[in-house]
Amino acid sequence: MLRTARSALACAVLACAVLACAVLACAVLAAAAGPPVAAATLTLSCGGGVQADTCRDAAQRWARQQGHQVRFVDLPNSSTERLALIQQMLAGHSARIDVYPLDIVWPGQLASELIDLRPYLRPADIEGFAQADLRSDTVDGRLVALPYFADVPLLYYRKDLLDAFGLPVPRSWDELGRVAAEAQRRARAAGQPRIWGYVWQGAAYEGLSCNALEWIASAGGGTLVDARSGRVTVDNPRARAALDMARGWIGTISPLDVLNMHEEQARAAFQSGHAVFMRNWPYARALLEHPRSPVRGRVGVAPLPAGAGGNTAATLGGWQFAVSRHSRHPREATALIAYLTAPQQQRTDALQAGLLPTRTALYDDAELRASLPDFAVLTQALRAAVERPSSVTRARYARVSAAFSDAVHDIVSGRSATGPTLRRLQRRLQHMAPDGAWN
Repeated sequence: MLRTARSALACAVLACAVLACAVLACAVLAAAAGPPVAAATLTLSCGGGVQADTCRDAAQRWARQQGHQVRFVDLPNSSTERLALIQQMLAGHSARIDVYPLDIVWPGQLASELIDLRPYLRPADIEGFAQADLRSDTVDGRLVALPYFADVPLLYYRKDLLDAFGLPVPRSWDELGRVAAEAQRRARAAGQPRIWGYVWQGAAYEGLSCNALEWIASAGGGTLVDARSGRVTVDNPRARAALDMARGWIGTISPLDVLNMHEEQARAAFQSGHAVFMRNWPYARALLEHPRSPVRGRVGVAPLPAGAGGNTAATLGGWQFAVSRHSRHPREATALIAYLTAPQQQRTDALQAGLLPTRTALYDDAELRASLPDFAVLTQALRAAVERPSSVTRARYARVSAAFSDAVHDIVSGRSATGPTLRRLQRRLQHMAPDGAWN
Protein backbone atom coordinates (compact mmCIF):
# COMPACT_ATOMS: atom_id res chain seq x y z
CA MET A 1 0.00 0.00 0.00
CA LEU A 2 2.78 2.40 0.98
CA ARG A 3 4.69 1.42 -2.17
CA THR A 4 1.59 2.18 -4.29
CA ALA A 5 1.16 5.62 -2.71
CA ARG A 6 4.83 6.45 -3.30
CA SER A 7 4.49 5.43 -6.97
CA ALA A 8 1.42 7.60 -7.38
CA LEU A 9 3.23 10.53 -5.78
CA ALA A 10 6.24 10.04 -8.07
CA CYS A 11 3.99 9.98 -11.13
CA ALA A 12 2.27 13.17 -10.00
CA VAL A 13 5.63 14.91 -9.50
CA LEU A 14 6.79 13.77 -12.93
CA ALA A 15 3.59 14.99 -14.56
CA CYS A 16 3.96 18.38 -12.94
CA ALA A 17 7.57 18.58 -14.13
CA VAL A 18 6.52 17.76 -17.69
CA LEU A 19 3.75 20.36 -17.54
CA ALA A 20 6.18 22.98 -16.21
CA CYS A 21 8.57 22.26 -19.05
CA ALA A 22 5.78 22.62 -21.58
CA VAL A 23 4.72 25.94 -20.10
CA LEU A 24 8.35 27.10 -20.09
CA ALA A 25 8.78 26.03 -23.73
CA CYS A 26 5.67 27.94 -24.77
CA ALA A 27 6.92 31.00 -22.94
CA VAL A 28 10.29 30.77 -24.70
CA LEU A 29 8.64 30.42 -28.11
CA ALA A 30 6.31 33.33 -27.42
CA ALA A 31 9.25 35.49 -26.36
CA ALA A 32 11.17 34.56 -29.51
CA ALA A 33 8.19 35.39 -31.72
CA GLY A 34 7.77 38.78 -30.09
CA PRO A 35 4.54 40.43 -29.05
CA PRO A 36 1.40 39.59 -31.03
CA VAL A 37 0.84 41.84 -34.05
CA ALA A 38 -1.97 44.26 -33.29
CA ALA A 39 -4.52 45.06 -35.96
CA ALA A 40 -3.84 48.42 -37.59
CA THR A 41 -6.22 50.78 -39.32
CA LEU A 42 -4.59 52.41 -42.31
CA THR A 43 -5.90 55.35 -44.30
CA LEU A 44 -4.96 55.79 -47.93
CA SER A 45 -5.98 57.61 -51.05
CA CYS A 46 -6.19 55.59 -54.24
CA GLY A 47 -6.31 58.70 -56.38
CA GLY A 48 -8.95 59.16 -59.03
CA GLY A 49 -9.71 57.76 -62.44
CA VAL A 50 -9.93 54.19 -63.62
CA GLN A 51 -7.45 52.85 -61.06
CA ALA A 52 -9.48 53.81 -58.00
CA ASP A 53 -11.73 50.73 -58.00
CA THR A 54 -8.96 48.18 -58.52
CA CYS A 55 -6.82 49.91 -55.89
CA ARG A 56 -9.59 49.81 -53.30
CA ASP A 57 -10.42 46.17 -54.03
CA ALA A 58 -6.77 45.17 -53.66
CA ALA A 59 -6.29 47.17 -50.46
CA GLN A 60 -9.37 45.59 -48.87
CA ARG A 61 -8.21 42.11 -49.91
CA TRP A 62 -4.80 42.74 -48.30
CA ALA A 63 -6.46 44.00 -45.12
CA ARG A 64 -8.61 40.87 -44.82
CA GLN A 65 -5.60 38.62 -45.36
CA GLN A 66 -3.46 40.43 -42.79
CA GLY A 67 -6.10 41.14 -40.16
CA HIS A 68 -5.96 44.92 -40.60
CA GLN A 69 -8.46 47.53 -41.71
CA VAL A 70 -8.25 50.16 -44.42
CA ARG A 71 -10.10 53.42 -44.84
CA PHE A 72 -10.14 55.52 -47.98
CA VAL A 73 -10.03 59.27 -48.42
CA ASP A 74 -10.54 61.24 -51.62
CA LEU A 75 -8.12 63.94 -52.72
CA PRO A 76 -8.77 66.64 -55.38
CA ASN A 77 -8.72 65.47 -59.01
CA SER A 78 -6.59 68.43 -60.07
CA SER A 79 -2.92 67.52 -59.70
CA THR A 80 -2.06 71.06 -58.66
CA GLU A 81 -4.72 71.10 -55.93
CA ARG A 82 -3.81 67.59 -54.83
CA LEU A 83 -0.14 68.44 -54.44
CA ALA A 84 -0.97 71.60 -52.48
CA LEU A 85 -3.19 69.63 -50.07
CA ILE A 86 -0.60 66.87 -49.60
CA GLN A 87 2.10 69.47 -48.90
CA GLN A 88 -0.17 71.17 -46.37
CA MET A 89 -0.95 67.91 -44.56
CA LEU A 90 2.65 66.75 -44.45
CA ALA A 91 3.94 70.13 -43.33
CA GLY A 92 1.37 70.07 -40.53
CA HIS A 93 2.65 66.63 -39.42
CA SER A 94 -0.82 65.19 -39.97
CA ALA A 95 -1.17 61.47 -39.30
CA ARG A 96 -4.61 61.36 -40.91
CA ILE A 97 -3.34 59.69 -44.11
CA ASP A 98 -0.76 56.89 -44.05
CA VAL A 99 -0.39 56.25 -47.80
CA TYR A 100 -0.37 58.97 -50.45
CA PRO A 101 -0.54 58.66 -54.26
CA LEU A 102 2.17 60.78 -55.85
CA ASP A 103 2.73 62.00 -59.38
CA ILE A 104 6.10 60.80 -60.66
CA VAL A 105 7.57 64.32 -60.36
CA TRP A 106 6.59 64.87 -56.72
CA PRO A 107 8.98 62.63 -54.71
CA GLY A 108 11.80 65.17 -54.91
CA GLN A 109 9.55 67.90 -53.54
CA LEU A 110 8.09 65.80 -50.70
CA ALA A 111 10.99 63.50 -49.78
CA SER A 112 11.73 65.09 -46.41
CA GLU A 113 8.22 64.21 -45.18
CA LEU A 114 8.23 60.61 -46.50
CA ILE A 115 9.80 57.52 -44.95
CA ASP A 116 12.62 55.55 -46.52
CA LEU A 117 10.89 52.34 -47.57
CA ARG A 118 13.95 50.12 -47.92
CA PRO A 119 14.27 49.05 -44.26
CA TYR A 120 10.73 47.65 -44.42
CA LEU A 121 10.98 45.90 -47.80
CA ARG A 122 12.34 42.58 -49.00
CA PRO A 123 14.63 42.56 -52.06
CA ALA A 124 11.84 40.88 -54.06
CA ASP A 125 9.57 43.86 -53.35
CA ILE A 126 11.94 46.14 -55.28
CA GLU A 127 13.32 43.87 -58.01
CA GLY A 128 11.88 44.13 -61.50
CA PHE A 129 10.73 47.75 -61.53
CA ALA A 130 11.65 49.95 -64.49
CA GLN A 131 14.85 51.76 -63.59
CA ALA A 132 13.51 55.14 -64.72
CA ASP A 133 10.69 54.84 -62.19
CA LEU A 134 13.03 53.86 -59.37
CA ARG A 135 15.30 56.80 -60.20
CA SER A 136 12.35 59.18 -59.88
CA ASP A 137 11.41 57.62 -56.54
CA THR A 138 14.90 57.74 -55.04
CA VAL A 139 16.05 60.98 -53.42
CA ASP A 140 19.49 61.24 -51.82
CA GLY A 141 19.72 57.46 -51.74
CA ARG A 142 16.36 57.08 -49.98
CA LEU A 143 13.59 55.12 -51.70
CA VAL A 144 10.61 57.29 -50.80
CA ALA A 145 7.96 55.73 -53.08
CA LEU A 146 7.12 52.59 -55.07
CA PRO A 147 5.96 52.84 -58.70
CA TYR A 148 2.25 52.02 -59.05
CA PHE A 149 1.54 52.43 -62.76
CA ALA A 150 3.24 54.11 -65.68
CA ASP A 151 1.80 56.69 -68.04
CA VAL A 152 3.00 57.95 -71.39
CA PRO A 153 1.32 60.23 -73.95
CA LEU A 154 0.21 59.06 -77.38
CA LEU A 155 -0.80 60.54 -80.70
CA TYR A 156 -4.52 60.00 -81.28
CA TYR A 157 -5.81 60.31 -84.82
CA ARG A 158 -9.02 60.03 -86.79
CA LYS A 159 -8.32 56.88 -88.76
CA ASP A 160 -11.57 57.28 -90.73
CA LEU A 161 -10.43 60.65 -92.09
CA LEU A 162 -6.89 59.52 -92.87
CA ASP A 163 -8.26 56.47 -94.68
CA ALA A 164 -10.79 58.55 -96.61
CA PHE A 165 -8.15 61.05 -97.71
CA GLY A 166 -5.42 58.45 -98.32
CA LEU A 167 -3.08 60.10 -95.80
CA PRO A 168 -0.47 58.32 -93.61
CA VAL A 169 -0.06 58.32 -89.85
CA PRO A 170 2.81 60.81 -89.42
CA ARG A 171 6.10 59.55 -88.09
CA SER A 172 7.81 62.92 -87.62
CA TRP A 173 6.70 66.32 -86.40
CA ASP A 174 7.37 67.80 -89.84
CA GLU A 175 5.14 65.16 -91.40
CA LEU A 176 2.49 65.81 -88.76
CA GLY A 177 2.40 69.46 -89.81
CA ARG A 178 1.92 68.53 -93.47
CA VAL A 179 -0.62 65.73 -92.92
CA ALA A 180 -2.64 67.72 -90.38
CA ALA A 181 -2.83 70.71 -92.74
CA GLU A 182 -3.96 68.54 -95.68
CA ALA A 183 -6.52 66.59 -93.64
CA GLN A 184 -7.86 69.83 -92.19
CA ARG A 185 -8.20 71.37 -95.67
CA ARG A 186 -10.00 68.36 -97.09
CA ALA A 187 -12.31 67.92 -94.09
CA ARG A 188 -13.35 71.56 -94.23
CA ALA A 189 -13.98 71.29 -97.96
CA ALA A 190 -16.15 68.23 -97.25
CA GLY A 191 -18.40 70.19 -94.90
CA GLN A 192 -16.63 70.29 -91.52
CA PRO A 193 -15.72 73.99 -91.20
CA ARG A 194 -14.87 73.82 -87.47
CA ILE A 195 -12.29 71.04 -87.70
CA TRP A 196 -8.59 71.64 -86.96
CA GLY A 197 -5.55 69.55 -87.70
CA TYR A 198 -3.99 69.17 -84.25
CA VAL A 199 -4.96 69.89 -80.63
CA TRP A 200 -2.64 69.66 -77.63
CA GLN A 201 -2.08 71.13 -74.17
CA GLY A 202 -0.99 74.73 -74.69
CA ALA A 203 -1.99 76.46 -71.45
CA ALA A 204 0.83 77.65 -69.20
CA TYR A 205 0.99 74.70 -66.79
CA GLU A 206 2.71 71.33 -66.33
CA GLY A 207 1.04 69.91 -69.44
CA LEU A 208 2.76 72.46 -71.66
CA SER A 209 6.08 71.66 -69.98
CA CYS A 210 5.54 68.02 -70.99
CA ASN A 211 4.69 68.91 -74.60
CA ALA A 212 7.66 71.24 -74.93
CA LEU A 213 10.03 68.70 -73.37
CA GLU A 214 8.92 66.19 -76.03
CA TRP A 215 9.48 68.63 -78.89
CA ILE A 216 12.92 69.63 -77.62
CA ALA A 217 14.15 66.18 -76.59
CA SER A 218 13.02 64.59 -79.87
CA ALA A 219 14.94 67.30 -81.73
CA GLY A 220 18.11 66.45 -79.79
CA GLY A 221 17.90 69.61 -77.68
CA GLY A 222 18.21 67.97 -74.26
CA THR A 223 15.87 67.81 -71.28
CA LEU A 224 16.01 71.37 -69.89
CA VAL A 225 18.42 70.39 -67.09
CA ASP A 226 21.14 67.78 -67.51
CA ALA A 227 20.42 64.86 -65.18
CA ARG A 228 24.09 64.17 -64.38
CA SER A 229 25.67 67.59 -64.05
CA GLY A 230 22.57 69.53 -62.99
CA ARG A 231 23.44 72.26 -65.47
CA VAL A 232 20.72 74.11 -67.36
CA THR A 233 20.77 73.26 -71.08
CA VAL A 234 17.56 74.78 -72.46
CA ASP A 235 19.13 77.59 -74.50
CA ASN A 236 20.45 75.81 -77.57
CA PRO A 237 19.76 75.92 -81.33
CA ARG A 238 17.76 72.68 -81.46
CA ALA A 239 15.50 73.78 -78.64
CA ARG A 240 14.90 77.09 -80.41
CA ALA A 241 14.03 75.31 -83.67
CA ALA A 242 11.61 72.94 -81.91
CA LEU A 243 9.74 75.80 -80.24
CA ASP A 244 9.64 77.81 -83.47
CA MET A 245 8.01 74.78 -85.09
CA ALA A 246 5.27 74.69 -82.46
CA ARG A 247 4.67 78.41 -82.72
CA GLY A 248 4.05 77.91 -86.43
CA TRP A 249 1.13 75.59 -85.66
CA ILE A 250 -0.96 78.29 -83.95
CA GLY A 251 -3.63 79.52 -86.32
CA THR A 252 -2.58 77.10 -89.07
CA ILE A 253 -3.23 73.55 -87.83
CA SER A 254 -4.02 74.39 -84.19
CA PRO A 255 -6.74 76.82 -83.07
CA LEU A 256 -5.92 79.87 -80.99
CA ASP A 257 -7.91 78.19 -78.20
CA VAL A 258 -5.17 75.56 -77.86
CA LEU A 259 -3.23 78.13 -75.85
CA ASN A 260 -5.80 77.66 -73.07
CA MET A 261 -6.19 73.89 -73.36
CA HIS A 262 -5.47 71.31 -70.68
CA GLU A 263 -5.90 67.57 -71.27
CA GLU A 264 -9.67 67.60 -70.93
CA GLN A 265 -10.23 70.58 -73.21
CA ALA A 266 -8.11 68.92 -75.90
CA ARG A 267 -10.02 65.66 -75.46
CA ALA A 268 -13.37 67.44 -75.67
CA ALA A 269 -12.39 69.11 -78.95
CA PHE A 270 -11.14 65.84 -80.43
CA GLN A 271 -14.07 63.78 -79.17
CA SER A 272 -16.53 66.32 -80.59
CA GLY A 273 -15.04 65.73 -84.02
CA HIS A 274 -13.23 69.06 -84.18
CA ALA A 275 -9.67 67.77 -84.64
CA VAL A 276 -7.81 65.24 -86.78
CA PHE A 277 -4.90 64.66 -84.36
CA MET A 278 -4.52 64.99 -80.60
CA ARG A 279 -1.71 64.52 -78.12
CA ASN A 280 -3.02 63.07 -74.86
CA TRP A 281 -2.54 60.41 -72.17
CA PRO A 282 -3.93 56.84 -72.31
CA TYR A 283 -6.88 57.67 -70.04
CA ALA A 284 -8.58 59.34 -73.02
CA ARG A 285 -8.95 56.07 -74.93
CA ALA A 286 -11.85 54.70 -72.87
CA LEU A 287 -13.70 58.02 -73.05
CA LEU A 288 -13.29 58.24 -76.82
CA GLU A 289 -14.76 54.75 -77.14
CA HIS A 290 -17.73 55.41 -74.87
CA PRO A 291 -20.99 54.20 -76.47
CA ARG A 292 -22.21 57.79 -76.86
CA SER A 293 -18.90 59.19 -78.13
CA PRO A 294 -19.23 60.79 -81.60
CA VAL A 295 -15.85 59.32 -82.64
CA ARG A 296 -16.33 55.82 -81.27
CA GLY A 297 -14.67 53.25 -83.54
CA ARG A 298 -12.98 55.95 -85.61
CA VAL A 299 -9.83 56.55 -83.53
CA GLY A 300 -6.33 55.13 -83.85
CA VAL A 301 -3.25 55.62 -81.67
CA ALA A 302 0.44 55.84 -82.43
CA PRO A 303 3.63 56.87 -80.64
CA LEU A 304 4.38 60.58 -80.71
CA PRO A 305 6.26 61.69 -83.84
CA ALA A 306 10.02 61.93 -84.03
CA GLY A 307 11.81 65.25 -84.07
CA ALA A 308 14.60 66.62 -86.19
CA GLY A 309 17.02 64.57 -84.12
CA GLY A 310 15.39 61.41 -85.42
CA ASN A 311 14.11 60.26 -82.04
CA THR A 312 10.68 59.92 -80.50
CA ALA A 313 10.29 61.37 -77.02
CA ALA A 314 7.27 60.91 -74.76
CA THR A 315 7.21 62.40 -71.28
CA LEU A 316 7.28 59.70 -68.63
CA GLY A 317 4.27 59.98 -66.36
CA GLY A 318 2.71 57.73 -63.79
CA TRP A 319 1.79 57.46 -60.15
CA GLN A 320 3.57 56.14 -57.10
CA PHE A 321 2.64 55.22 -53.53
CA ALA A 322 4.50 56.74 -50.58
CA VAL A 323 4.19 56.49 -46.80
CA SER A 324 3.98 59.60 -44.66
CA ARG A 325 6.77 60.16 -42.13
CA HIS A 326 3.99 60.90 -39.66
CA SER A 327 2.19 57.57 -40.10
CA ARG A 328 1.67 55.63 -36.87
CA HIS A 329 1.98 52.35 -38.79
CA PRO A 330 4.93 52.67 -41.20
CA ARG A 331 5.66 48.93 -41.36
CA GLU A 332 2.07 47.97 -42.17
CA ALA A 333 1.68 50.88 -44.60
CA THR A 334 4.81 49.79 -46.47
CA ALA A 335 3.54 46.20 -46.60
CA LEU A 336 0.31 47.50 -48.12
CA ILE A 337 1.99 49.42 -50.93
CA ALA A 338 4.32 46.49 -51.59
CA TYR A 339 1.17 44.42 -52.13
CA LEU A 340 -0.45 47.07 -54.35
CA THR A 341 2.64 47.27 -56.57
CA ALA A 342 3.48 43.53 -56.66
CA PRO A 343 3.72 41.86 -60.09
CA GLN A 344 0.48 39.87 -59.77
CA GLN A 345 -1.51 42.91 -58.70
CA GLN A 346 -0.04 44.99 -61.51
CA ARG A 347 -1.10 42.29 -63.93
CA THR A 348 -4.63 42.42 -62.54
CA ASP A 349 -4.64 46.21 -62.78
CA ALA A 350 -3.56 46.02 -66.41
CA LEU A 351 -6.28 43.51 -67.34
CA GLN A 352 -9.08 45.17 -65.39
CA ALA A 353 -8.25 48.87 -65.71
CA GLY A 354 -5.73 49.07 -68.55
CA LEU A 355 -3.01 50.45 -66.27
CA LEU A 356 0.52 50.28 -67.62
CA PRO A 357 2.77 48.12 -65.39
CA THR A 358 5.98 49.40 -63.86
CA ARG A 359 7.30 45.83 -63.63
CA THR A 360 9.22 45.31 -66.86
CA ALA A 361 8.66 41.53 -67.12
CA LEU A 362 4.91 42.07 -67.59
CA TYR A 363 5.52 43.60 -71.01
CA ASP A 364 6.32 40.07 -72.24
CA ASP A 365 3.01 38.70 -70.90
CA ALA A 366 1.11 37.14 -73.81
CA GLU A 367 -2.33 37.59 -72.22
CA LEU A 368 -1.74 41.28 -71.64
CA ARG A 369 -0.66 41.77 -75.23
CA ALA A 370 -3.73 39.94 -76.50
CA SER A 371 -6.22 41.60 -74.15
CA LEU A 372 -5.17 45.26 -74.44
CA PRO A 373 -5.42 46.55 -78.03
CA ASP A 374 -3.03 49.48 -77.48
CA PHE A 375 -0.49 47.54 -75.42
CA ALA A 376 2.07 47.21 -78.21
CA VAL A 377 1.89 50.93 -79.03
CA LEU A 378 2.16 51.87 -75.37
CA THR A 379 5.14 49.56 -74.93
CA GLN A 380 6.86 51.25 -77.87
CA ALA A 381 6.09 54.67 -76.43
CA LEU A 382 7.44 53.72 -73.02
CA ARG A 383 10.75 52.69 -74.56
CA ALA A 384 11.06 56.26 -75.83
CA ALA A 385 10.02 57.84 -72.54
CA VAL A 386 11.94 60.91 -71.41
CA GLU A 387 12.15 61.89 -67.74
CA ARG A 388 11.34 65.35 -66.53
CA PRO A 389 14.21 66.88 -64.54
CA SER A 390 12.43 66.41 -61.21
CA SER A 391 15.03 64.14 -59.61
CA VAL A 392 17.89 66.53 -60.24
CA THR A 393 16.02 69.76 -59.39
CA ARG A 394 14.32 68.17 -56.36
CA ALA A 395 12.26 70.60 -54.29
CA ARG A 396 12.70 73.31 -56.92
CA TYR A 397 11.09 71.31 -59.72
CA ALA A 398 7.72 73.08 -59.42
CA ARG A 399 9.45 76.46 -59.88
CA VAL A 400 11.53 75.13 -62.76
CA SER A 401 8.50 73.72 -64.56
CA ALA A 402 6.45 76.88 -63.99
CA ALA A 403 9.24 79.06 -65.39
CA PHE A 404 9.61 76.71 -68.36
CA SER A 405 5.89 76.58 -69.21
CA ASP A 406 5.55 80.36 -68.86
CA ALA A 407 8.45 80.93 -71.23
CA VAL A 408 7.18 78.37 -73.75
CA HIS A 409 3.70 79.90 -73.60
CA ASP A 410 5.14 83.33 -74.37
CA ILE A 411 6.95 81.84 -77.37
CA VAL A 412 4.16 79.76 -78.92
CA SER A 413 1.60 82.53 -78.37
CA GLY A 414 3.84 84.99 -80.22
CA ARG A 415 4.26 87.31 -77.24
CA SER A 416 8.05 87.13 -77.35
CA ALA A 417 10.81 85.93 -79.65
CA THR A 418 12.27 82.48 -79.09
CA GLY A 419 15.96 83.35 -78.75
CA PRO A 420 15.71 86.13 -76.13
CA THR A 421 13.06 84.21 -74.16
CA LEU A 422 15.23 81.10 -73.88
CA ARG A 423 18.23 83.18 -72.88
CA ARG A 424 16.21 84.79 -70.09
CA LEU A 425 14.92 81.37 -69.01
CA GLN A 426 18.47 79.97 -68.99
CA ARG A 427 19.67 82.80 -66.72
CA ARG A 428 16.66 82.44 -64.43
CA LEU A 429 17.16 78.71 -63.94
CA GLN A 430 20.91 79.09 -63.50
CA HIS A 431 20.23 81.60 -60.75
CA MET A 432 18.24 78.89 -58.92
CA ALA A 433 21.21 76.52 -58.98
CA PRO A 434 24.62 78.11 -59.59
CA ASP A 435 27.03 75.61 -61.18
CA GLY A 436 24.28 73.01 -61.24
CA ALA A 437 23.98 72.70 -57.45
CA TRP A 438 20.28 72.09 -56.75
CA ASN A 439 20.70 71.10 -53.09
